Amino acid sequence: MTETPAFALPLPLFYRAPEPVSAVRQADWRLRSGDYRFAADTAYVPVVIGEFVAIARHYPILFAAGEAPAPVALLGVEQANLFVTEGAWAEQVHIPAYVRRYPFGYVSTGENDHFALALDTASDRIVRSGDEGQPLFRGGEPSDLTRQALAFCEAFRLDAEATREFCEALVRTELLVERRADVTLPDGAKFGIQGFMVVDGERFAKLDAATVVDWQHRGWLALVHHHLASLDHFQVLLARKLARAEKLAA
Repeated sequence: MTETPAFALPLPLFYRAPEPVSAVRQADWRLRSGDYRFAADTAYVPVVIGEFVAIARHYPILFAAGEAPAPVALLGVEQANLFVTEGAWAEQVHIPAYVRRYPFGYVSTGENDHFALALDTASDRIVRSGDEGQPLFRGGEPSDLTRQALAFCEAFRLDAEATREFCEALVRTELLVERRADVTLPDGAKFGIQGFMVVDGERFAKLDAATVVDWQHRGWLALVHHHLASLDHFQVLLARKLARAEKLAA
């Protein structure tokens, strides 16, 4: 049986050489447009609660097992993203924010709650000289591209903090349970997905009244329902895997 590795979340995914954005070191750098080939071999990515509704429409939402469980969108199996083909993401399918922000990101400055905009300097979208692409800086000041990236990454960071609070509540109430999924394809091939957690429906239904009221106020009840409903998309992933295998065999 082929095993999809546990969701250990060796973060940051995609980033090979992240560095803080600097008007001194990167004054002449530019960023060309690109596709999603960088995510083609990634079977899952972190997600934040602000996008649970959109994510739940297309992917299973699971929780990476560990000391600090975190939500992820399952994009495929066997280290393959079933939503990326020749660099293009499947049409009319939500692209997770973690993917859309790349090659930008945030890095800690070492000071309490202080972060800096970062850029993966190993990205093939970076142009270190010439006129191709959009500039990171104009006259020593951040360009519109860089300002937009900063705003996006800051919004993602704040949503990530809210997501951690939600996950801590799931842990405190002991709602998360470990699961694995074993699938047998029509040709007899088998694969398993392990190392993830889901909300236990029976435990969730038995939450005390005070917790239910509090979670309703915080919007967490809806998040759990979106997570549980998203688990039906395991069948969607299986159908995509079969369709891709048939196309390759044709």
